Amino acid sequence: MEMGEKSLVFFDIDGTLLREDKTLPESTKEAIFTLKRDGHEVAIATGRAPFMFEDIRKELEIDTYVSYNGQFVVLNGEVLYTNPLHTEALVALTEDAVNHQHPIIYMDHEDMKANVPPEHAYITESIASLKISHVLTHDPLYYQGRDLYQSLLFCLEGEESTYEQNYPDFDFIRWHPLSVDVLPKGGSKAVGIEKIVEKLGYPKEKQYAFGDGLNDIEMLSHIHNSVAMGNAVKEVQDAAKYVTKSVEDDGIYHGLKMVGLLK
Repeated sequence: MEMGEKSLVFFDIDGTLLREDKTLPESTKEAIFTLKRDGHEVAIATGRAPFMFEDIRKELEIDTYVSYNGQFVVLNGEVLYTNPLHTEALVALTEDAVNHQHPIIYMDHEDMKANVPPEHAYITESIASLKISHVLTHDPLYYQGRDLYQSLLFCLEGEESTYEQNYPDFDFIRWHPLSVDVLPKGGSKAVGIEKIVEKLGYPKEKQYAFGDGLNDIEMLSHIHNSVAMGNAVKEVQDAAKYVTKSVEDDGIYHGLKMVGLLK
């Protein structure tokens, strides 16, 4: 296959590659290996930390990825771009959160630590929904002396609004009824993807992205051939050029056929 015929395809993980129960449909796995065999470049674009999807990278043999919603980008196993959180603002946010009894988890590329004992009910419930094997431990000073790419703030829906007003260095994106992602302002999967595109040089008509979540809207709006999953909410589907079937109904396989990447 000539370079001009090759495409670059980005896949979100949760609700896109993985079903609700965090299993990978066999049709998805086969479709991805067919793409790779046909010479296409396959990458992941996720809100997850690198250590939260090591197993799926190994299973699908993918070593190019945008993690932390664009803050930590790896191309062929090498770190290409990082965008850490503003440390002073994070310290101020932590003090504020402690006063409101809202726990925080700090995350770098290798680990995550909670500023309260991780048995806290909000933490337990929301982290359990990710079905990850990584063990969360307690270190209230984990922000000292290292770059962090995301934090998780645990609060009820609506309670993040005061933080949004007071901390302009951050974007707050809710991912669970009990928790919001805290990210560098303006960081997104689209920004991280752009770093890979710049390096690899694929024209826009050869770029594809599949996603289902609110954190995929920038990516789906930005990528020329964007596909929303059938299980995505209307706002996400409206941002995409195409809508495929649900992840539960072989959505990746059908979507790749729809856009002509699979015969």
